[in-house]
Amino acid sequence: MATHKSAIKRHSQSLKRRTANRSHTSRLRTEIKRLRTTAAGKDSAAARSLLPATLSLIDRSIQKGVLHENTAARYKSRLTRLVNSMGKTAAGKK
Repeated sequence: MATHKSAIKRHSQSLKRRTANRSHTSRLRTEIKRLRTTAAGKDSAAARSLLPATLSLIDRSIQKGVLHENTAARYKSRLTRLVNSMGKTAAGKK
């Protein structure tokens, strides 16, 4: 365990940041899973309503340093393509 005053402070800061980062990462993963399961359930309207909130959360994750910019761009692209492809298949069946 740390014995210097500065090392004790750094340790407590790292614990605080760890809990915040884990919380934010967990929330992000949950929202992405929710969108993907909604899309898998073929509920196009619900998926379209979840998409903007999920993309916003991904953007905030970049600002907080939880996700790298390119990783976030990849997530956003894939999720948007997933939701858009649902609309095309639903329109083709009608």
